[in-house]
Amino acid sequence: MAEAIFAGGCFWCTEAVFKQLDGVQSVESGYIGGSVEDPDYKTVCSGTTGHAEAIRIGFDADVIGYSDLLDIHFATHDPTQLNRQGNDIGTQYRSAIFPLDDEQRAEAEAAIVRAQADWPTPIVTTIEGPATWYPAEDYHQDYWDGEGQRNPYCLAVIPPKLAKLKKGFAEKLVS
Repeated sequence: MAEAIFAGGCFWCTEAVFKQLDGVQSVESGYIGGSVEDPDYKTVCSGTTGHAEAIRIGFDADVIGYSDLLDIHFATHDPTQLNRQGNDIGTQYRSAIFPLDDEQRAEAEAAIVRAQADWPTPIVTTIEGPATWYPAEDYHQDYWDGEGQRNPYCLAVIPPKLAKLKKGFAEKLVS
């Protein structure tokens, strides 16, 4: 199983997108890119740890490629907003890619160039790492499938992301 780590705002919202894809075997919410060991949700939300809310995706590269995941990442969040996604403001909501090797780093650089053609303003997504991954607390995992469908914030943010996914990447969805 291959892995990818992306940050694109609230991890509840990005997790919901990537769980819809054929070839994605796991999606874990967590924290990456900061200076505090074993951070928790409260300290990451304070904006003082340097961590981003992110997702770690386990995927079958024979079914869906890393470049496909990158293209979906750029299409389902706003990579032109610096340190925010909508009303979520702070470095913990930054748009970032955390490549796990030089090949992923090169693919991330190419994906930014591809994605820039779809955005009228500059993409501010950073390519960061290497960095230590910290899984988020259990109650953040699979959030959309449970509590998220009753959470007004999630109900406002996630369905439009899923609509973009279905419109642009229908052939990549689990059938």
